[in-house]
Amino acid sequence: MEKIRIGCIGVGYMGQMAHLRNYVNIDDCQVVALAELREKTGELVAERYGVPHVYTDHLKMLETEKLDGVAVIQPFNRHAVLLPEIYQRVKNVITEKPLAVSVSAGEALAQAASQAGCRHMVGYHKLSDPATIYVKETMNQWRQSGQMGKLRYIRMLVSMPVRNWGCNGFIGVLNAGDPRPTGLDTEPPLSGMSEEAAKEYMNIVNNFIHQINLMHHFLDESYSVVHVDKTGVLIAVQSASGVPAVFELEPYRTTVQWDESILIAFEKGYIKLTLPTPMAENRAGTVELYTDPGDGQTPQRTFPTLPWVGAMRQQAIHFIKVCKGEMAPPCDAAQAVRDLNVVEDCIQTRFGPAEK
Repeated sequence: MEKIRIGCIGVGYMGQMAHLRNYVNIDDCQVVALAELREKTGELVAERYGVPHVYTDHLKMLETEKLDGVAVIQPFNRHAVLLPEIYQRVKNVITEKPLAVSVSAGEALAQAASQAGCRHMVGYHKLSDPATIYVKETMNQWRQSGQMGKLRYIRMLVSMPVRNWGCNGFIGVLNAGDPRPTGLDTEPPLSGMSEEAAKEYMNIVNNFIHQINLMHHFLDESYSVVHVDKTGVLIAVQSASGVPAVFELEPYRTTVQWDESILIAFEKGYIKLTLPTPMAENRAGTVELYTDPGDGQTPQRTFPTLPWVGAMRQQAIHFIKVCKGEMAPPCDAAQAVRDLNVVEDCIQTRFGPAEK
């Protein structure tokens, strides 16, 4: 079988360390080209990872190379500018989260991808963590069997070290020292919001949209924002079927440790999921299962042993499967629009409706 041919657009910090170095180590994948505006850095990266062709113009790369998929790892405020042309030239695209800055830009991208027949996988790497997959499968079993009763509550907590959120995951990144380009086209700034509201919107959409997406994943349905406290730490939501849930965003400071935990409560037990820093290698999250069936039976706590695979590598493997047509994206562009809608609802609940 021929290997899936991958191109990379952007090999900065995330482009190199979260994406490129994983694709070059997948057996049924070949990274055949990369595009990087910083010419010297692009050549340096290509030499290290054995990428044969280097471009400074991503459109020239797409027109020249025969590619099955492209990793477009750019600042998310560039997605609305870059992606429509890329959709027309390749059948499979992966980007980092979020889909875009605004809901309207996200909706336009989802529509453009659909019209072009391009599968856009949005890089919510936590969906590919073996621990997340295990939890989702367990939830499906409990729901189908009814053995643990109904889903009653979900709680998500995350505090991250702001100065080193990668927890040293970028050691070894290559940079030839050529300056970063300036004056690049970006999505227009948010409108209709106060300065404070816009700042908080960008904070949530950049730092916490992973959790907003995971809530959709575990509830398996839409949800609405019920309350946002004045500090922005606590966000209460309710699912379409009435399940309550909360987010606790940075309730305490961490300077070294990445703390992210999820409690999923059923009537007769719970699942606890703990996830590591995004840049963790060969390390999945951890899972605790508690079951208390009653009727004199002994409650049990179990701690399954999960594969030694980091979420970023597993995400790359999943993208190759998407390119092969073996699976659908864990989250595509249309699904990612829901997350932007939730962020907008959070801001309107806390600061009031946007000005027209």
